[in-house]
Amino acid sequence: MDVDTKDVLEFLQSAARSVGAEVSSPWFYFQVGVVLLGAGIAFGAGAALRSRIDPTKLGANWPAPFRVIVRVLLAHSATVVFAILMRVARIIMKEVTWPSRSYLLAVFAKLALAWLVIRLLTSVIRNQFILRLVSISAWLVAALSIIGQLDPVIEALDSVSIMFGGLRLTPLLLIQLAVLLAVALWLSNVASNFAENRIAQSGDLTPSVQVLLVKLIRLGLMIFAVAAAMSAVGINLSALAIFSGAAGVGIGFGLQKIVANFISGIILLVDKSVKPGDLVTIGDNSGRISAMKTRYISVAAGDGREFLIPNEDLVTQRVTNWTYTDKNTLVKVNFGTNYDADPRLVCKLAIETAAAAQRALKSKPPNCLLTEFAEAGMKFSLTFWVADPADMDSMKSEVMLSLWDAFKREGIRVPYPVRELRVRSGALPLGTTVEVSG
Repeated sequence: MDVDTKDVLEFLQSAARSVGAEVSSPWFYFQVGVVLLGAGIAFGAGAALRSRIDPTKLGANWPAPFRVIVRVLLAHSATVVFAILMRVARIIMKEVTWPSRSYLLAVFAKLALAWLVIRLLTSVIRNQFILRLVSISAWLVAALSIIGQLDPVIEALDSVSIMFGGLRLTPLLLIQLAVLLAVALWLSNVASNFAENRIAQSGDLTPSVQVLLVKLIRLGLMIFAVAAAMSAVGINLSALAIFSGAAGVGIGFGLQKIVANFISGIILLVDKSVKPGDLVTIGDNSGRISAMKTRYISVAAGDGREFLIPNEDLVTQRVTNWTYTDKNTLVKVNFGTNYDADPRLVCKLAIETAAAAQRALKSKPPNCLLTEFAEAGMKFSLTFWVADPADMDSMKSEVMLSLWDAFKREGIRVPYPVRELRVRSGALPLGTTVEVSG
């Protein structure tokens, strides 16, 4: 570790002397009182403005940039009032006494103005956590610049270093790398979202190709963003070769499932075995594929639930894809009648009932077969086709209800089990009850 202790001590001593000189002056406490009074007035004024003005109606007919500016200023109205009060107090103090006796007021006015400018610039960020992180970090940098301590802090952060191979790591380098990485990844996300929207609007690409292109673009932009950020801070990518062995071990042990799911996702998109919109059955889970992500696919069950199934499971397990080559699906209805019915009439009624269903395919006529002469009656199998697998259950119920109505009209009965009890060589004990169903 290379530490320039002398520079760090000089910086701390200089800061201590500056603070000590300010605190020893009676004007310092006067300015503190003015700042506290202004903060109280600003807090009350901001609360009053926010309670009387509806931000949703403010500037409703204005252009979008002006609406954003006005609403941000209203949300931070206390800071606006505070900055104005400090600026007015600074002007009055400069006219009444020496400018050095109102230096603290100028600092607070600039800090408040810097916070307003930063919040206006970061209003495009939707994530609240990232918004606060970026705003506070930028304001700290602005605060150090306002009080004239930015350069000494930068020098102090750069004076502490660790030599790692041929790479000199300092706190300043890590901070710069983190900031540039955040900006580069945010820009890559914006660019990939734009590309995704353009690809989704293309009607010439299948859903699988669209998802594959989006994933490749996201991965490529992410790699480019990381490489560009590291190069911008002066890190030679070849210096990171020492990490390749550790990264390989990490992938082999800790990240093998993530890598396996990522590769499986690429395979699924290339071979087109499943794609968004397909109706699939995986184990006990059935539903329509709503999204294909890097690590998993989302299967909507139709009842509000969504199953998140790892991509690896789709490659290694048995998957039933109801819409792989053709969405037309065969529906089978098994039923029975008693021996009093005419089997030819039964088949005719079943075929007519299935053909009359609105969602049954007319290009593939239904069929009915007599499959068995069972103990309780004759058994039949009715088959017909539907255009969408999602309609199987509802169509099956609709055809069975219509078939029941047709049987009622023709006097055809559905068999039910009959039990006959015979008693030989003796009577039943007194009080025995015999129930016969039939």
